[in-house]
Amino acid sequence: MHTYKYPRAALSVDCLIIGDSPTGKHILLIERKNPPHQGKWALPGGFHDPGETVEQAAARELHEETGLKNIPLKQLAVFSHPDRDPREQVISIPHIGKVNIAEVNPIANDDAKQTKWFPLHNLPPLAFDHQKIITSATSATSATSATSATHNTPSSTPSSKNNLSTKKSKT
Repeated sequence: MHTYKYPRAALSVDCLIIGDSPTGKHILLIERKNPPHQGKWALPGGFHDPGETVEQAAARELHEETGLKNIPLKQLAVFSHPDRDPREQVISIPHIGKVNIAEVNPIANDDAKQTKWFPLHNLPPLAFDHQKIITSATSATSATSATSATHNTPSSTPSSKNNLSTKKSKT
């Protein structure tokens, strides 16, 4: 591995999973098990590993922290404020995915103490800049939905058959 004379920023991914339910849209959050922001709610995510794409990192982190897999994810934006993480400069590339809450069963693992669905418009205080990420994503989604409705184009929401991480029966 090559080392550089000058410091470099770390790269991370966050996963914004929007769940549809009869009561409206919800966001999947994890309660952080470790510092920084231990005990606070956050989007599932973590650091990019060498040798993987950011898409692979997002899918891996989502699976490691929530057990969800095979959820179609799309890059949202880049969040790079130098102070977004108290440990060091961390650049995040969040990814967004949509699911039907009735068809998935997130289970906390790895860095997550617990997982919970929160109504989109009633979120707890969040770690890092995750509120900004959610606001950016929901603004972009609203704008896209409005454009689709105006132009009468098909929705880009994945069909339920694409959400392959299904609820496990309790035996």
